[in-house]
Amino acid sequence: MARDPSREELAPRRAERRDPFADPGYADLKAEIIARTGHQYYADKDGLLFDRLRRRFRASGAGDATAYRALLAQGQDGAREWAALEAEITIGETFFFRYAEQFEALRETILPGLIAAREPERNLKVWSAGCSTGAEPYSVAILLREILGESLPAWHVAIMGTDISAAALATARDAQYGRWALRTMPAEARNLYFRRLPAEPGAAREGGYALRPEFRRMVRFERQNLLSLLDGSAPPRFAEFDLILCRNVLIYFSAETVAGIVRALGRRLRPGGWLLIGHAEPNPAFADWLTPVHLPGTVAYRRLDEAVPAPTVRLAPPPAPAPPEPSPLPEPPPRARAAPPPPEAETGAPPPAETLPPEEFPSLGEVLERVRSLADAGETAEAWRGARAAVQAGLTDPRLLLYEGLLGLSLGREAEAERSLRGALYLDPGFVMAHYHLGLLLAALGRPGPARRALDNAGRLSEALPPTLVLPEADGATAGEIAESARLARARIGSRAG
Repeated sequence: MARDPSREELAPRRAERRDPFADPGYADLKAEIIARTGHQYYADKDGLLFDRLRRRFRASGAGDATAYRALLAQGQDGAREWAALEAEITIGETFFFRYAEQFEALRETILPGLIAAREPERNLKVWSAGCSTGAEPYSVAILLREILGESLPAWHVAIMGTDISAAALATARDAQYGRWALRTMPAEARNLYFRRLPAEPGAAREGGYALRPEFRRMVRFERQNLLSLLDGSAPPRFAEFDLILCRNVLIYFSAETVAGIVRALGRRLRPGGWLLIGHAEPNPAFADWLTPVHLPGTVAYRRLDEAVPAPTVRLAPPPAPAPPEPSPLPEPPPRARAAPPPPEAETGAPPPAETLPPEEFPSLGEVLERVRSLADAGETAEAWRGARAAVQAGLTDPRLLLYEGLLGLSLGREAEAERSLRGALYLDPGFVMAHYHLGLLLAALGRPGPARRALDNAGRLSEALPPTLVLPEADGATAGEIAESARLARARIGSRAG
């Protein structure tokens, strides 16, 4: 059984929560990191960046930012440390069929249109830029295999995934994932696309899922920085793509860099090709270089001289329904007059979360930042324990309960996840994403009636907001996009008895 840490053990942790600029070398190190990676995302997020840097300080034995910067300059050792740092500071949160509306557009319009146009040559070339751990290019591979069916062997399909993080690419090549990466996928789809892995001996939770070889073979991975598109160092083969996906990558860069990258991506499209970016990333200025095409629930881009979208063409019977977006909804809030009690310990559950005296517990902002950082880094169990410890210490914030619920769900703790999501809604009945995620959870648990009510709540609340408003904790999605996601998710539930 895990023991509570002593005050002496906790003291160093508390001491680490300091102003980053108290370290004299931090400003220069930050400037060098942004110059090398282009990640302007961290320009105003010093607490988050320094938290991630401290992990590398500890791992490398560097005492401070100046010593760490000297390490980065040391030849091969420095190159290896740069790779580790890039993996640390890159947000790796990803999952299969992320943004259901875009995958619906791929399934119904973009890929069928491309296949019809390329039928004479039977070649397709796809680039997933900023692919992280591979869920995005593998999702495209799954769709293409379903659409092409038995004709796939007659086609040459080249899907390339690139990322700046060598660690993320290693995971992508391994193609083994936990439940969190498959969280929007129905059980029948998981069984169709993945092979269940056994749990490690003595492990407290189930094993993961390995993507089946027929999908793995369709994708290859390569380490590339998108800044290479601007300095001329991108390999010549990075051209003539039928489809480019560059989603949730542009958020890292400055406006000037984003403009240059988008222009460069547009130049690398073949005639008739398509570009997809993240929901929160479109900019009216892109219309100077690309033609925006409005599809149901999303916007895609084509070359400036191509304004008419390809017609919807269905080449094969529709595959299993595309997994809904990761955002559920709940029933009426619980009657309790306080936040839900912490879940009881279960056999085989992760060890109890450490609990600090209230006067020593970090602030809500620090806790949220830490939980997000851990979740982004794939440390799901530790992130869940941190959220749970904070709730137990009295930090009952609806965002914290949302994270506790989503992280618990990824660990297979559905009942506790439902309790956390309902607790978030008790504290904030208008929390759209808690409604949305609760709805998805209830649908997955085979409770269609409550799921429909939760999704209705999410849709109703979203529709009352400006459609372009980015919702809190919505992964960059807007109110209009979540309203449409809730509608699609509810439609998939159908008219099954609740």
